Amino acid sequence: MSKLEQILVLDPPVDLRFKGPFTDVVTTNLKLKNPSDRRVCFKVKTTAPRRYCVRPNSGVIEPGATVIISVMLQPFDYDPNEKSKHKFMVQTIFAPPNVSDMDSLWKDAKPDDLMDSKLRCVFELPSENDKVNDVEATKAAPVMNSAKSDSSATAASGGASMDDAELKKMQEKYKRLQADMNKLAEENRQLKDDGVRMRKATRSDHMTSNSTGLLGRETNAASLPSLLVVIAAIFIGFFLGKFIL
Repeated sequence: MSKLEQILVLDPPVDLRFKGPFTDVVTTNLKLKNPSDRRVCFKVKTTAPRRYCVRPNSGVIEPGATVIISVMLQPFDYDPNEKSKHKFMVQTIFAPPNVSDMDSLWKDAKPDDLMDSKLRCVFELPSENDKVNDVEATKAAPVMNSAKSDSSATAASGGASMDDAELKKMQEKYKRLQADMNKLAEENRQLKDDGVRMRKATRSDHMTSNSTGLLGRETNAASLPSLLVVIAAIFIGFFLGKFIL
């Protein structure tokens, strides 16, 4: 029985390329797509497990789904004259209806049920153009940072000037309000003084009218006896006149 052909579609299909310098971790992505209508289990292996970190290194891909594998090359001293012999293999198998123990699945899998794809590792150093671009980018970074700093300082100064303007406006408003309050207080004092004067004038007028009434009554009282004397003299004269006649 012939071996099954790989059901997954790999991107890249042949080579995993890692671009230096290799003084830090270099990461390359590997896409695994399942074009079938069945679930597929996968496992990623390498001939140099100490040099690479693979996440995830195994799992299940649903029908029509895609999984991205991150392959991280650890830092090392690169020798351009040394050819890379590192390789990767993506091993797959159709998942059974109920899969729970992945270790047992791979351990008990039959060779005829397994599918695999092999990929070579290729190391590349940056080209001269890339180096020039990196240098220019490094030079441009401080300039951009200084421009950002200047813009931030300008924005800060603008904000400060705006704050000063707002403060001046508030001070002017406060002065106007204080002047209005003083004016209202002065008017209030004037109204109080006018009220006091009016009350005093009313009292004095009342007292004057009372005194005038009293004088009138006294005058009437003083003139009343004289009037009585006159009336009495008239009656006496009237009676005497009749008596004499």
